[in-house]
Amino acid sequence: MEQLNDMKRYRFFIGVDVSKLTLDFALMQDVNLLFHRKIDNDHEAITSFIKDLKLIEGFKISNAVFGMEQTGIYSNRLLNILQKLKADIVHEDSNHIKNSLGNLRGKNDKMDAIRIASYLIKSRNHIRLWKGKRNVLQELASLATLRNRLSVTMRTLKVPLKEDKLFIDSQRSYQNSQLCVNTIKAIEKDIQALDTRIKEVWSSDERVKHLMDLIISIPCIGEMTALQIIITTNEFQTISSPKQFASYAGVAPFPYQSGTSLMGKTRVSHMANKKVKKLLHTCAVLSIRFVPEIKDYYIRKTQAEGKHRMLVLNAIRSKLILRVFACIKRNQPYVKEYLPA
Repeated sequence: MEQLNDMKRYRFFIGVDVSKLTLDFALMQDVNLLFHRKIDNDHEAITSFIKDLKLIEGFKISNAVFGMEQTGIYSNRLLNILQKLKADIVHEDSNHIKNSLGNLRGKNDKMDAIRIASYLIKSRNHIRLWKGKRNVLQELASLATLRNRLSVTMRTLKVPLKEDKLFIDSQRSYQNSQLCVNTIKAIEKDIQALDTRIKEVWSSDERVKHLMDLIISIPCIGEMTALQIIITTNEFQTISSPKQFASYAGVAPFPYQSGTSLMGKTRVSHMANKKVKKLLHTCAVLSIRFVPEIKDYYIRKTQAEGKHRMLVLNAIRSKLILRVFACIKRNQPYVKEYLPA
């Protein structure tokens, strides 16, 4: 979860460049770099470094803020230790930090740590603090990532085998398929086991189960899409509005204009969560087939008004996002003919 912090005054800003094996810390006070240090990315080294920080005159965990880029699991050790200390943490997308600092020249771990600390100083009056996901959400995120890896592996095997039938002789194509058949069956079995485990986990948590029930009540939104929405929004705490989520998923269009001159068409940004966008696209395609009002909308826009197919599909993705957030806000399942109380 992120929360806006407008009032707190920080004295120390610690930028952290995270990698698999090491952590680079840059400690700044105001605009002055006090020191840079590289340590191992392990519990003992991090704990020792925190003890050294507390020896600095005037330093307290309460008057410092730590910042780092989102680097997946590599930052988990540091985040867990800082969370136990109740430290203020900014865990921001790397592109957001980079774009906020203008044109940058050169790159190494020390420079990156200093740039993150500089970003914290620049944003000190409107820092968005990070709060970790609940354990159940962390487990679901890990299981969903594992399932996605297996699905990608499955496609990597199946697609070339399907294409072989078109371009090589049938005997060799059949041979290739038979040599992979046991692997494909094993992966399918593992995916089924993962699906069962994922459902067990979210069904056992009252809060997540309630959110899942609300979201999957919307026609053509399935369990995996609903789960990804809950995980990426941190149970609708980090991302709490449909506009924010549409931007995050790469669905919201942005204008490209300078003064009175248009610089190309209004279009969506490439900076998006591609996994979520792909799931929403699948839901939109299914909606066109199975949801009458959306099917009518698609036909009217593409045939009668001549709109581009992908433009209309993007609008349908936006409609689905609005329905999700409406159900969450009203705390009730989707009703086709909703009448305000």
